[in-house]
Amino acid sequence: MDIGLQIPDFTWPNGPAALGPDLAAVASTADRVGFGYIAVMDHFFQISAIGPSENDMLEAYTTLGYLAAHTERAKLFTLITGVHYRDPGLLAKTVTTLDVLSGGRAMIGIGAGWNEEESRGLGFPFPPVSERFERLEETLQYLLQMWSDDDGPFEGRYYQAERLLNVPQPLTKPHPPIMVGGSGEKKTLRLVAKYAQACNLFNAPELEHKLDVLKQHCENEGRDYDEITKTVYQVLDTGENGEKTGQLIDELGRLHDLGIDLAIGGVPQVPRLDVLERIGADVIPVAAKF
Repeated sequence: MDIGLQIPDFTWPNGPAALGPDLAAVASTADRVGFGYIAVMDHFFQISAIGPSENDMLEAYTTLGYLAAHTERAKLFTLITGVHYRDPGLLAKTVTTLDVLSGGRAMIGIGAGWNEEESRGLGFPFPPVSERFERLEETLQYLLQMWSDDDGPFEGRYYQAERLLNVPQPLTKPHPPIMVGGSGEKKTLRLVAKYAQACNLFNAPELEHKLDVLKQHCENEGRDYDEITKTVYQVLDTGENGEKTGQLIDELGRLHDLGIDLAIGGVPQVPRLDVLERIGADVIPVAAKF
């Protein structure tokens, strides 16, 4: 099992003036000690599950570009981009640029989006949920065409373009892996089966059922279920002094037994580097043997 670090909060003790070097130290440490993935949220206001809206929040893709310069091996992506934040041409070009400049380490995490507060606050369009899902499928089709040899026009219901020229193309072949985030059984997991290389689910009591639903969608789409990387959001909490390390390892083992390939989540004590070092020494090597 792989382990990934998500950084959901940037309200750190040293404040915005030190955020650049502090973030570089967190990312380079995580990269060095064996985290296989580093992700940031794609939000503009902090979400209520983490803190008040007024807490510090960085724009996701600028941040990932910065992290690319301070890491060497970890895959970099958003967990998760709302489809309505960026038109698909801009999104494809942004992820392509990240992939090229990071040496082929970009992924894209995308979903239908949900945070109405920040959209209304900043003036982003916030279509009804049914339209956001329609836009999500159209965006997935657009991305796959832009990351192919077909630089012809795109004619969709919501997006029209005359030429999907993308030079240079991503280094990752055939394209940066696509993660569709969310656990909706009728729409989201169907889109995973049809278009994506990874899903992202919550570690909830219905997790096993969600995996069964995904498996059925794969059968319906003629897709090999084993081709899809199954990921779960899991807080990586070893405690202030390592007292919860065994509990975390046991939970990761349970997730692995369900078929989960990657556990990714926040580390509550970040930006403390010693906690990342502990996970690198005591958790990642054990998880790798599952």
